[in-house]
Amino acid sequence: MARDQKAMLGHRMRRLRRELGLTQAQMAEELGISASYLNLVEHNQRPLTVPLLLKLGQTYDIDLTSFAEDDEAQLVTGLREVFGDPLLAGADIKAQDLRDLAAASPQAAQAIQILYRHYREGQDTLRALGEKLEGTGGQDAVEMEGFPVEAVRDFFAAAGNHFPELETAAEALWADATLASDNLMAGLTEHLARAHGLKVQVMPLEVMTPALRRLDRHSRRVLLSEVLPPQARAFHLASQIAQLALPDAMTELARAGGLAAEPALRLARLNLAAYFAAAVLMPYDRFAAAARACRHDLDLLAARFGTSIEQVSHRLTTLQRPGNKGVPFFMLRLDRAGNVTKRFAAAGFQFARFGGACPRWHVHDSFMSPGAPLRQVVAMPDGTLYLSLARAASRPGGALPQAIALGCDIRHAGQVAYADGLDLARAAEWATAIGPGCRLCERTDCPDRAHPPLGQRIEIYEHHRGTVPFNVEGPGL
Repeated sequence: MARDQKAMLGHRMRRLRRELGLTQAQMAEELGISASYLNLVEHNQRPLTVPLLLKLGQTYDIDLTSFAEDDEAQLVTGLREVFGDPLLAGADIKAQDLRDLAAASPQAAQAIQILYRHYREGQDTLRALGEKLEGTGGQDAVEMEGFPVEAVRDFFAAAGNHFPELETAAEALWADATLASDNLMAGLTEHLARAHGLKVQVMPLEVMTPALRRLDRHSRRVLLSEVLPPQARAFHLASQIAQLALPDAMTELARAGGLAAEPALRLARLNLAAYFAAAVLMPYDRFAAAARACRHDLDLLAARFGTSIEQVSHRLTTLQRPGNKGVPFFMLRLDRAGNVTKRFAAAGFQFARFGGACPRWHVHDSFMSPGAPLRQVVAMPDGTLYLSLARAASRPGGALPQAIALGCDIRHAGQVAYADGLDLARAAEWATAIGPGCRLCERTDCPDRAHPPLGQRIEIYEHHRGTVPFNVEGPGL
């Protein structure tokens, strides 16, 4: 960043202050600026200048490179999806217009995407309602609660998938319950008995089906299915502890993140309880140190902490504590049909909100070799390179395996064991070209497209058949 360069990073400034637990007045005093000026910076009415950025680094020991990275690429991807909708076909919005909007007002860009998400969810609701009414002759009442999944995903993304309050609560549990890493299950069981008067009991599959865990308040028991492996049992007990001890704290976090509807709040609490459980099984400082030491070897981390590959992958995306940050990983989980069932990102990677992942990404191939890691360097349409690792993961209860993809920007690949032997210096020459999804991908020459790109006209040639399924007319978005 040049000495005189300015950046609108108010959202990152505000997130850092909240992570540190500071008021605007407290942070302003520590930075030597006025509280009113800090307020303007946080609302992108004043730029975060390089001198102020350097002062931030000196005062709070943060990684200036990762802090100064903005979310413009992901915002532009989302805006392309919005303005590529046929409803806006006549708007004549160019790609540069979207980049300008994302750079000048990221909050406005995010608000537009939120509105579009609600529009799409409303359309899906109406479609589902119409299909159900048609199937029942219009006689049955239909109750729809909406689609809170995307709202909760946005909530986690806005928080950088890091919640200091839950990290602190997990560390407090270790101290209060005197947990031991070599017998965590026993410690959690004893804590539930002592603090909540609950007994833990493993039950036969035929008794539990379809539940994996159930709280029986009448008999004062936490029931676990016998099909849960040991690492999953400890995870479920830690999740149960969060739901019993931290419901108000988790609700406050969700409401502070903009969630208001009850379905979204319930789903957010469920996901926050899972976050807490991961923090209990893999305590922040110890896990971050181990990850660096073994260069993010997933199998070694899973063995050391008694967890699954998926739990380790998810935990790696949460290591964003100021002063002790990890590699900013992203993670996706996909089913065999290509649906994204889970996604988390500490920074950067462009996710498609609707639809599946790019077919050229090796994550789809992992189902053919369960348990074997598949590594790949991929190039997004904007030229950004990522190291990606994919593997299929089994699931308890007879559920089909799902594919886990973990990755990071190529700049961090040297810290990852799976990059060993790759010619990273020349990666741009041999990386696999992928996109965020067919409808958003700008690669008009891709022979593997399932859909034409949004916002672009296609030309139909009756007497010519080429290797590209859709001939695009005009530059579009």
